[in-house]
Amino acid sequence: MKIGLEIHVQLPTKTKMFCSCPAVGAAGPNEHICPGCMGMPGTRPALNRAAVDIGIKLARLLNCSIPDVMWFNRKIYFYPDLCRHYQITQYETPVGLKGEYYLGKKRIGITRAHLEEDPGSMERSGDGSLVDYNRSGMPLVEIVTDPDISSPAEAREFLTFLLKDIRHVIDLPSDGERSIRVDCNISVGTERCEVKNVTGLKNVERALTYEAVRQTKILRSGGRIVRETRHYDEERKVTTAARKKEYEGDYAYIGEPNLGSINVRRIADRIETKESPLSMAMRLQKEFGLEEKAAKQIVNTSVKLAELFEHFARKTGKENALKWISGPISSNWRSLEKDADTKKDGLTDIVVRFMNGEINDVECSMLLKAYITGEDLRSMEKNNADLDALIRKAIAGNPSVVDDYRGNEKAGNSIIGTVMKETRGAYPSSDIVETTKKILDEMIR
Repeated sequence: MKIGLEIHVQLPTKTKMFCSCPAVGAAGPNEHICPGCMGMPGTRPALNRAAVDIGIKLARLLNCSIPDVMWFNRKIYFYPDLCRHYQITQYETPVGLKGEYYLGKKRIGITRAHLEEDPGSMERSGDGSLVDYNRSGMPLVEIVTDPDISSPAEAREFLTFLLKDIRHVIDLPSDGERSIRVDCNISVGTERCEVKNVTGLKNVERALTYEAVRQTKILRSGGRIVRETRHYDEERKVTTAARKKEYEGDYAYIGEPNLGSINVRRIADRIETKESPLSMAMRLQKEFGLEEKAAKQIVNTSVKLAELFEHFARKTGKENALKWISGPISSNWRSLEKDADTKKDGLTDIVVRFMNGEINDVECSMLLKAYITGEDLRSMEKNNADLDALIRKAIAGNPSVVDDYRGNEKAGNSIIGTVMKETRGAYPSSDIVETTKKILDEMIR
């Protein structure tokens, strides 16, 4: 099985790709349109420089080579949502070419990343269709992978990490109007089919799974896979035939004469790009000797938390940094996240007191939590003592859990569940988990 993805990312610019219409915020259909994005005769496109900058950032994220000079093309096809009957895109000179992205140790090749405009959107209505051109001209980067993905589950995992990196590097909010759509190419035999415009990670995996089963059944019965474009029906969770799949030659690409060539190298040399979460996790493994799981867990919680870990590690050493970042600081991260930069030195001072033997680990944990949340320390000490007693009582009622815990940390989940049930929300679940683990760790030493 071979799977390749085409990921369309709407870019966070204020205006559209080739005109000054707002990119978001339309109250109704066909409100943010003009003669330019409607492709009226006599209009000429004007390139959005911000879109080029973002395209370069994504090309760097994907470890692509960036050309010295690039230009745009007309991709000619006829469809109701395409006003001009051609789409302005990139063909010969994409903003990024021949990149790579690592999923753990597995390399996923990136064929290309190119800038283009979005067509409008269509909505079925009775016997016909309605077209909303608000989306027409929206700036996109399309990321095309090599067919290196081996299963629907791997495709979902790849997208999970890639989209997290994309959102961080280009400051793309996850709850805004911007969409990320995926075209899924899959072949079980020699011929492939494309499932167009799938949104949502679950739907990508479901569409690919259905298509893999469908193609396998056809081949096993002696049939032949027809190269075609298919649609994924989210309600029925099936793919259906839409049209015959086009070949590159069918689009009759020609150069876009109204935009000319762009010196990308000069622009790229001036752009600074954020470190992606995946790159950061790999760097933490290399610089601080963290295990892959621990590094990814910290970064996936928050990039700010990972930055705090680096600050701690340089002041207190890796082991202390990992101990307290993975413990009370991570557990109370929601309360700390906004103030992490201003409170990092105060948090470090508390851990230094522990390192100097001025306080024990229980006192250190309580002081960190009190500093983060602003809770009263005396009240916290009483609550901790009460929780400690409840957990020890639950362990005493099920003593075999201690021996089970020696071989499998998950054995402690039974105690955690019992205490949560008895306390009925009186204590934060993070406190119960952390205290139970601490007590069981003491008992098996």
